[in-house]
Amino acid sequence: MKYIFALITCLLIIESSNAQLFRKEKVTYDANSGRGSTDNNLLRWGYFLGINNYDFNFDYNEDLRDIYVKRSPGFSVGLIGNLRINQFLDLRLEPGLLITTRELYYSQTYFEGLSVKESDLTREVKSTYIHVPLLLKVSTKRINNFKPFIVGGVSTALNLSSNEANPNDNANGQFRTTKNNLFYELGFGIDFYLHNFKFTPSIRGLFGINDELVRDENPDSPWTSNVASMKSRGVFVNFTFQ
Repeated sequence: MKYIFALITCLLIIESSNAQLFRKEKVTYDANSGRGSTDNNLLRWGYFLGINNYDFNFDYNEDLRDIYVKRSPGFSVGLIGNLRINQFLDLRLEPGLLITTRELYYSQTYFEGLSVKESDLTREVKSTYIHVPLLLKVSTKRINNFKPFIVGGVSTALNLSSNEANPNDNANGQFRTTKNNLFYELGFGIDFYLHNFKFTPSIRGLFGINDELVRDENPDSPWTSNVASMKSRGVFVNFTFQ
């Protein structure tokens, strides 16, 4: 329901402002008018709501069947701090809380010669990230009431759901991941200028840099021994209000 609510909110905002966005005359929210202006401020603030969809990218030591990752949409919320460099460049800090869940499904080929239960073939990975990206936003020249842009940068995330320090591992049903992670991000979006605020839908891809898997104590563990690296990747759809 929360994803449907976010979509309906977005559609209502766009619909209610449609006449303003594409008419020849600029709306009240105008960076050059001095009334409701924020575009020329050195610092600007805002917040975002969004949907995320995380995956894992695996590299393997041996050519066995891939570990299947079932993804579930998650929820994102956070704040925005924007530092204006010039008309086309902005530096942004977007700390936020991101919640997501992934399920891993193992093939029987990982357990040859072992007695396994059905529960041994699946692992649920719940993640709650304090996510802090530092991004460079590169915009085009404003076209009437909208301004397209691309964005890219690096980010760090603290996984509050990490069980990295848990002494139990997969032998006790605990799939462990690292607590601190690094990523790089690339995306694009459009700034829409409305009467009282600036609304920005954007899409961004996230790509893990470090290996997030904590290996089991047993070096021959069927859950971790064949994994050379496990890195998060994901897609964000964010709705920003400034």
